[in-house]
Amino acid sequence: MPAWRCGGDDVTWTYSDTIGCACAPTSRTVPHGRSRCSFPLQYALVIITNSVFVADLQELAVPTFRPRRTLAGIAGLSVAAALTLTACGSNPGSDELTVVASTNVWGSVAQAVAGDHVEVTSIITEASADPHSFEVSPSDAAKISSASLIVYNGGGYDQFVDNVLDSDSDDRAVVSAFALFEDEHGEADGHDHDHGHSHDHDHGHSHGSVNEHVWYDYLTVAAVAQAVADELAELDPSNADSYRANATTFTDELAGVTAIVDGIAASHVDAPVAQTEPVAQYLLDAAALRDLTPPDFLRAIENETDPAPAAIAATRALLTDHQVQILVFNTQTQDRVTQDIRSTAEAANIPVVEITETLPEGLDYIQWQTRTAQALADALAAPQ
Repeated sequence: MPAWRCGGDDVTWTYSDTIGCACAPTSRTVPHGRSRCSFPLQYALVIITNSVFVADLQELAVPTFRPRRTLAGIAGLSVAAALTLTACGSNPGSDELTVVASTNVWGSVAQAVAGDHVEVTSIITEASADPHSFEVSPSDAAKISSASLIVYNGGGYDQFVDNVLDSDSDDRAVVSAFALFEDEHGEADGHDHDHGHSHDHDHGHSHGSVNEHVWYDYLTVAAVAQAVADELAELDPSNADSYRANATTFTDELAGVTAIVDGIAASHVDAPVAQTEPVAQYLLDAAALRDLTPPDFLRAIENETDPAPAAIAATRALLTDHQVQILVFNTQTQDRVTQDIRSTAEAANIPVVEITETLPEGLDYIQWQTRTAQALADALAAPQ
């Protein structure tokens, strides 16, 4: 890669084998091929293999051109390489408080606590994105790496966050919902799950059959809100009282959701249900419902493989024979098998309760969970 000069000794130019970054403190003219391109104060020229990006250093690498390839498909570029971009484009002198969440679920919880003091950025906001297999872009890696506070699920659900943190040696404030779940439920594996001021590389990669969808465990969600308040209070002491008051308000609102679930448990204890995937298992457990779905069926759907014919037949029989009162259906992982199960339930007049893994558009966490819990209560109360 040629060592281009923009002119002037006050211009810093650093590059690696895969990423080059020209950081211009003043407006400069930078040669590129046969053309000449001018970049103002906060911009940088970023070269990733044969692709050229214009990155806003304040916005942390927002591209004007992005090839239609995933991060894994760009030759030689890894999360570590993406963080080279962060090192070049970050502003170490900035005291601005930044909070980044892995998904809009945890982003909503964090925003409820942060209030008007901090704007929370969520990496995954689209229902079509699967956090398990999400490939972080250089821009997203930069946001995570430079955040004052990171809030994520953990437990292997949003592994891309751990991958970025593993490539970044800086200590930072991290709140892992799964680590708090283990603390709250007494399932800690012996590691220190303090959500304090550093990423300790304990990601929960070996949790066996433990369900990582902990945003449906309201005790854990309340703990996350409190942990976010504690971290923000330390990062921004002048607004500490506000953060803690917001966390209390959020927890009070969450109690309204819990009340609906407690009502289900009181009225429909041990009611038999089926589900297409154990995403809302903690909600079903809290509602004292009994899941009859064959474990082999659930395991296959969760692993994105076809269930054995016997498992499919057994699941269909739960519906056609009216052995269950409702079907809980994850709308974000539909395939021909789960769609067939839903059609079978509808043909048998079995109520279908839809659940999701990310926030529906226009709803915050409390609104989303209130709607979900109420839909579950209404379906169970429907005439069979």
